[in-house]
Amino acid sequence: MKLTNKFNLPDPIVNAVNNTGYTPGSSDITVTQIIQPPLIRYLTKKHWNDLEEDVSARVWALFGTAIHHLLEMAYKGRTARVEERVYAEVLGWKIGGAFDVLEGSSLSDYKVTSVYSVGGKIEWEQQLNIYAWLVEKVKKTPVKSLEIIAIIRDWSRRDAQVKEGYPEAPIKVIDVPLWSFEDRENFIKERVRLHSNASFALETGSDLPECSPSEMWEKQTVWAVRKTGNVRAKAVCNTEEDAKAKLEELGKGYEIEVRQGERTRCANFCQVRDFCQQWRDYQDANNS
Repeated sequence: MKLTNKFNLPDPIVNAVNNTGYTPGSSDITVTQIIQPPLIRYLTKKHWNDLEEDVSARVWALFGTAIHHLLEMAYKGRTARVEERVYAEVLGWKIGGAFDVLEGSSLSDYKVTSVYSVGGKIEWEQQLNIYAWLVEKVKKTPVKSLEIIAIIRDWSRRDAQVKEGYPEAPIKVIDVPLWSFEDRENFIKERVRLHSNASFALETGSDLPECSPSEMWEKQTVWAVRKTGNVRAKAVCNTEEDAKAKLEELGKGYEIEVRQGERTRCANFCQVRDFCQQWRDYQDANNS
């Protein structure tokens, strides 16, 4: 991957972004990769030398790296295990990952994230449960609780004062559901099978599996019935026919607004979308 510097950021920032020190070790697949859609992982692998990313896009990842370095110092002298790498073999694949903090039977993961994400992400739940499985499988240490310690990069004091449900402070502890050991292991095996199938497809030149709607963070098109000039909808319908029926029921003074669906991950967060036939087909269908 080529790293660009479109905004002429200082060399120390560029060097820091380039040298985060992260390594997957000897794993065939990391915890982060195994929860990633197989299509994204393998398009990334196939087109790695063609990809570009700007230094500015990695700034928050740099903050995350800095937080982890601070944690290693902060936990010195305590019985906690910090930034420990663990490996286990599943269906012939060596899975590796470095958990943040294991103190007693509690496993914690630190995230530099946004207010939007604090509501909870299924990827966080999956990631921590895989770490919990690795710890119990390899370290023989029971895990009884999981938590995310979210450091909220866009937190606003004013919004905290006026918005209901807004985080009260720029750091929030989020409890994460702990799955049974069996459920964790079954989930890992299923993810390995999916990535194994995609790997075979890549090697044989056959079609790679497509991303699911949930993996693309897909929002469906809806029809909002609202009072003319208002932003807030009186009703949100899944079909145009339902919206027209609602409009007729409400009478004059109301209108229909089409709220176009989108694949949020594809449009805004996927590095390999330019190499993705699924994304091209979606664009063609929506631009025709």
